[in-house]
Amino acid sequence: MAYLKNSVLLLIGLLFTLLGIQVLIGAYRLTDPFSFVLTFFAANFIILISAALSLGFALRLLRVGQGVPDPETPPDEDP
Repeated sequence: MAYLKNSVLLLIGLLFTLLGIQVLIGAYRLTDPFSFVLTFFAANFIILISAALSLGFALRLLRVGQGVPDPETPPDEDP
């Protein structure tokens, strides 16, 4: 289950990274300097956030593959 969840999140993060790259390419086609600056920074923000999330999901996926327990999951308590 953890493989599927982290794989889907990684895929979504990579798709948003590609979206940010496409927006960045589109920013260079604009002729208005004000629109260029706004679009340029928005695209870089999209790329930054989605790449950071993708890296986190990839590292979590590697941890699951190595068998390291997820720190967010509480340990089982024995009664």
